Amino acid sequence: MARTKSTLTHLECGMCGKRYAADQLLNLCGDCGKPLLARYDLGAAALTLTKEALRTREPSLWRYEEVLPVQNDWAMLRLGEGWTPLHHARRLGEQIGCPQTYIKDEGLNVTASFKARGLAMAVSRAYELGARELAIPSAGNAACAMSAYAAVAGLPAHVYMPKDVPSLFQVECCELGANVTLVDGLINDCGVKVREGVAAHGWFDVSTLKEPYRVEGKKTMGYELAEQMGWELPDVIIYPTGGGTGMVGMWKAFDEMEKMGLIGSKRPRMVTVQSSGCAPIVRAFEQGVEHAELWQGAKTVADGLRVPIAIGDFLILRAIRQSGGVALTVTDEEMLRYARVMGAASGVFPAPEGAATLAAQVHLLEQKWIKPGERVVLFNTGSGLKYAHLWANVL
Repeated sequence: MARTKSTLTHLECGMCGKRYAADQLLNLCGDCGKPLLARYDLGAAALTLTKEALRTREPSLWRYEEVLPVQNDWAMLRLGEGWTPLHHARRLGEQIGCPQTYIKDEGLNVTASFKARGLAMAVSRAYELGARELAIPSAGNAACAMSAYAAVAGLPAHVYMPKDVPSLFQVECCELGANVTLVDGLINDCGVKVREGVAAHGWFDVSTLKEPYRVEGKKTMGYELAEQMGWELPDVIIYPTGGGTGMVGMWKAFDEMEKMGLIGSKRPRMVTVQSSGCAPIVRAFEQGVEHAELWQGAKTVADGLRVPIAIGDFLILRAIRQSGGVALTVTDEEMLRYARVMGAASGVFPAPEGAATLAAQVHLLEQKWIKPGERVVLFNTGSGLKYAHLWANVL
């Protein structure tokens, strides 16, 4: 059986720095209970992960295999994930007064959201390390992605969703073969149910940042962005943040790329946008603290932003602050309004989470925090087609 080019060396706690061997199924740090991060021999990776080599590699996230954790070819579960388009949204940019506006359209991923990146990696690695059954708490898209990759691997999948999650997400998971349980509560309440199942049945928990490898899939957004922009990062990245794995992953990717000599030291200012109905990261950012307290009564039409507490809060806040970025909220009404603005001026039909990034950009332009000549990348994290219930009364 063929080995991949992975240069994975060990796992390291993002908070206390404790090291762990990478050849075992692990969730969180045994000492402090915080997320584990994968580390690589970047000197070795740089020998083969070159700009020249990438020109002939497959158009998927697996093109960066030196800095991905999967060790064996047979464990690379593939459904066509990653390498999504980066659109220069010229008409949209001119309309809002920021001509260098770009949209990274993650809605064209498998299962129509960016969650495919993280779950492709998490499920592949869990499968490789011998996991027998998988479980996830989810507001929708993550569960769909986990169900898809579990189906490829032939692993039983257990999904716990808030009972008010739109039926489309529930149906997608069921049709992909997952066992779906609806919970009267939010995603953190679903997490409690998953932990009970883990304890009782030995399932492996692939919750956001509660295992080391979802972030490794998400970080490929940062690698792709650098490659698609000619290895010069933009001035600003605006990212809709629930659990925040993508923000954490991209910040990690930029550090790795610099150490391999692919980019310089310049970093984008990282912007987190959340819903005014669920904004624990924004509140923590404004308070100047390192951890975000549970948001009470979380409510928003953007299911991916309805995350009242994030285990990787300190990693998200570090990325924002170290980059000179900012965190802000937009309303549900703004998300729905700017979905049409983005769609009509760019051809990209965004999920409400993606539309939130445009609303945030407009606010930051008005505040002169973003200058009209800067290059700004908006992340549309999912397809608007998965939110048909929101658009039912639009016409």
